[in-house]
Amino acid sequence: MAVIDDINYPSDIKKLSRDKLKILAKEIREFIIDSVSETGGHLSSNLGVIELTIALHYVFNAPKDKLIWDVGHQTYTHKILTGRKKQMHTLRKKNGLSGFPNRNESPYDEFGAGHSSTSISAALGIAEGLKKTKSKNRAIAIIGDGAMTAGMAFEALNNAGNSENDLLVILNDNDMSISKNVGALNNYLAKLLSGKIYGGFKSTGKALLSKATPILELARKTEEHIKGMVIPGTLFEEFGFNYIGPIDGHDIDALIDTLSNIKSLKGPQFFHVATKKGYGYKPAEDNPNMYHGVSKFNANNGNTEKINSQKTFTEIFSDWIMAQAKSKKKLCAITPAMSDGSGLTLFSEKYPDRFYDVGIAEQHALTFAAGLSLSGYKPVVAIYSTFMQRAYDQFIHDIAIQNIPMLFAIDRAGIVGADGATHSGNFDISFLRCIPNIVLMAPSNENDCYHMLTLGYRYEGICAVRYPRGYGTGQSITKNNKILIGKAKKVQAGKDIVILCFGPLLETCKAVAIELNASLIDMRFIKPIDETIIVKNALSHKLLVTVEDNTLKGGGGSAVLEVLSAKQISCKTLCLGIPDKFLEHGSQDEVYKICGLDKDGILSKIVNHINR
Repeated sequence: MAVIDDINYPSDIKKLSRDKLKILAKEIREFIIDSVSETGGHLSSNLGVIELTIALHYVFNAPKDKLIWDVGHQTYTHKILTGRKKQMHTLRKKNGLSGFPNRNESPYDEFGAGHSSTSISAALGIAEGLKKTKSKNRAIAIIGDGAMTAGMAFEALNNAGNSENDLLVILNDNDMSISKNVGALNNYLAKLLSGKIYGGFKSTGKALLSKATPILELARKTEEHIKGMVIPGTLFEEFGFNYIGPIDGHDIDALIDTLSNIKSLKGPQFFHVATKKGYGYKPAEDNPNMYHGVSKFNANNGNTEKINSQKTFTEIFSDWIMAQAKSKKKLCAITPAMSDGSGLTLFSEKYPDRFYDVGIAEQHALTFAAGLSLSGYKPVVAIYSTFMQRAYDQFIHDIAIQNIPMLFAIDRAGIVGADGATHSGNFDISFLRCIPNIVLMAPSNENDCYHMLTLGYRYEGICAVRYPRGYGTGQSITKNNKILIGKAKKVQAGKDIVILCFGPLLETCKAVAIELNASLIDMRFIKPIDETIIVKNALSHKLLVTVEDNTLKGGGGSAVLEVLSAKQISCKTLCLGIPDKFLEHGSQDEVYKICGLDKDGILSKIVNHINR
């Protein structure tokens, strides 16, 4: 019988010998590979933390000891060990397990985290609460996969080091974020794991690390002229932490021995663990980016198959920026650690001097772009809708108020699907259209997306093009596609009912319009909105319907109602969009249906509204 068969909760692994724990790690690795090959999900990051997760649950007593994972996509082993092994086949599916820690899913998920760099702040707050109640339990932040590149992590370190809380911060250093980390911090961590083995650690480190074995080549050659190599942990000790490490994050014995000793120490502790992303599965080790977030694949050889031969909106953006860069020498691309996901891999290889991956630092990305623009260049900021939320202050204060020209390519707008509430892009219309000095576009197909990006780049101001995850309608790119700022497009004429559609639901709305003999307008622009076409159709139809893949609160429908109010036009209206709640994970089609934004849902809502 396999060891994993008898493991359901952390109490089960505490009964195992060290040798059995190593067997368990191997079996969990095989389990995750097989499971994710069927469900899709985050593979590389999870394969890298298996031994660390086992050691944490072996030494500490969750959920009384609080484990806070950061980034949250590295928690599959944690889920397997905390009562959810038999549900792993439902991962990221409707009514199944979330791909991230979820407080509603398990008491072992102390803090939800779909984004990054929040764990130290949350753990410090929890540690303070534990101290006030005189609890002897620990708050433990496991931060890695590039999350240490964000400023929030350092804000928390600065605060935590001045406290007397028994806080443990574990840096899972796999030398990778979703895309390769950049910047001074990554260089610093690389130095810690390169060159000759250091002569010794501090006295605490010596005692704790007597059985530790480094994972990486600590004897990696360095150029002889480099002087003044830093002592490991200097940076973190300056913050007030007791630094321990680095040690091999795949050596269960070393991890358990070190964590057991740390458990008895008081005050803020910083434990540096070196892991390998994709560890134990050669395809993921060789290409951790490709297997970071992966769809279904062949577990035996790692092969993936493209389900659809047409291009995604992300690929359309990639084609566009590559074409523009040939003649637009001032074009620069900026992304916060999402070069692969945003379609900038080819650009980064072809134009490395005009490509900037700033790490998981969305706030810095936008203000950096502002400075670059002021220096005479034209930045294109490629960013996910959900990550744009993290830089809202910078968008307003550093860019919009000063009216600094740049283009935002906002990927994963609207319903994202399997990643759930933390990654859903259904707020950007609402939080962007209220900002002065911007143009906001929503293409309904690939061709419009391509030409809106061109229009936005040529515009001497601030433009944003929001487009969805996945595929469009399969439209090819035409040489000429006349799009004028603030002008909608009439798709078909009908009678009695007019549907005003914002963005990628146009094809769905077209099917509804045909069935109802309704007029259909592709609005194209949220800001400036086409007031003329709104007024004309409100006066010539009995019912005006708006449809969008954004929350109804403050979205495109609200913009239309504002126009009608300002023009003092009274007409029957129906606004359809995403309801006022956070969306659960599932396929995009399933979530659209839940929101009533599939064909049947839109049709029935219109018919019911008319009948009322």
